[in-house]
Amino acid sequence: MKKISILGSTGSIGVQTLQVVEAFPQEFEVVALATYNEIEILQEQIKKFQPLYVSVGNAQFAQALQAKCPDFKGDIIWGQEGLSQIATAPEAEIVVTAVSGAIGLVPTWKAIEAGKDIALANKETLVAAGELVMDWARQNHVRILPVDSEHSAIFQCLQGNRIQDVERIILTASGGPFRTWSKETLHHITPKEALKHPRWTMGPKITIDSATLMNKGLEVIEARWLFDVNFDQIDVLVHPQSTIHSMVEYQDGSVMAQLGIPDMRIPIQYALTYPQRWQNHLPKLDLSKLGQLTFEKPNFGKFPCLKYAFDAGKQGGTLPAVMNAANEIAVHAFLEEKVGFTKIAEIISKTMEQHSYITNPVLEQILEADQWARRYAQNLLEKEG
Repeated sequence: MKKISILGSTGSIGVQTLQVVEAFPQEFEVVALATYNEIEILQEQIKKFQPLYVSVGNAQFAQALQAKCPDFKGDIIWGQEGLSQIATAPEAEIVVTAVSGAIGLVPTWKAIEAGKDIALANKETLVAAGELVMDWARQNHVRILPVDSEHSAIFQCLQGNRIQDVERIILTASGGPFRTWSKETLHHITPKEALKHPRWTMGPKITIDSATLMNKGLEVIEARWLFDVNFDQIDVLVHPQSTIHSMVEYQDGSVMAQLGIPDMRIPIQYALTYPQRWQNHLPKLDLSKLGQLTFEKPNFGKFPCLKYAFDAGKQGGTLPAVMNAANEIAVHAFLEEKVGFTKIAEIISKTMEQHSYITNPVLEQILEADQWARRYAQNLLEKEG
């Protein structure tokens, strides 16, 4: 029986991970769960899975959880330290990192240090510190197994092949809800409109990132480090049907693609069961009903966040962490209706322009750059009213 810790258990990926666990009760055991403030959802998860440890955002949330779960015999912890304790729970064999944002970096680092395999859904960890994290994983003989559907697809397409034979990696994108909208109309988009993703059910932050195509940009940087390829070997194609989750082109001209229904439980299950493939009861892909599969190049002019991600990734150093932090601040402001949709890209661009980046940073310098970018982006928001 494989024992699992889940960072972000009440979010979209966390909840779907627990659905996979429920489908294989004889194979998986949940030993630790972490959320920030979704106390009622966590309460139900505690009753169902009986973990040994749970963590919440602060002491007040911990007190509220204790009051709701007076019979819980495990440890209730909180804060950044609590998140790291969940990531390093001695009983856990694999840690699902499903928190949103750069807050996942430190606990992932500590989980690797503790020798835990990582089922990685927190792409910001590799965006901010990809080179350091992958080196750290190698030093500690830890496997990083991708959970994102695109990176899981690439991972699957690489099985049995040599990375040196790869010509390019092709990440597919749905294009988000505004793929066919004119550039002028983007100024008037509301959070409610942006949260209506045409294909996937995801948390609010990643859904907005998908609407701006920043999510694809983050995935480009993540792919560079996960698969040890150059940025010139990574392309993005808009594929509205979200049936081909990504592709790998080899130097002999062969292109391998991974197809499936748009359901995150499939890549989650593969990460948890790798290298095996277990039968499940999810719907199967019916190719006869698809009609057609279409592809188009992304519009960098209409969706500049994707270009910023390529630029930051190629520049390297602390710049990707700065870009990511500015994006988190801007997206949060948009969700709170403090700025318009197109202001997200403007905040990111202005923050990147003002950053004096460090070429070969250590972890502490990356964390400092992250905090600098958050302060700078927040100041920009306040200046603009």
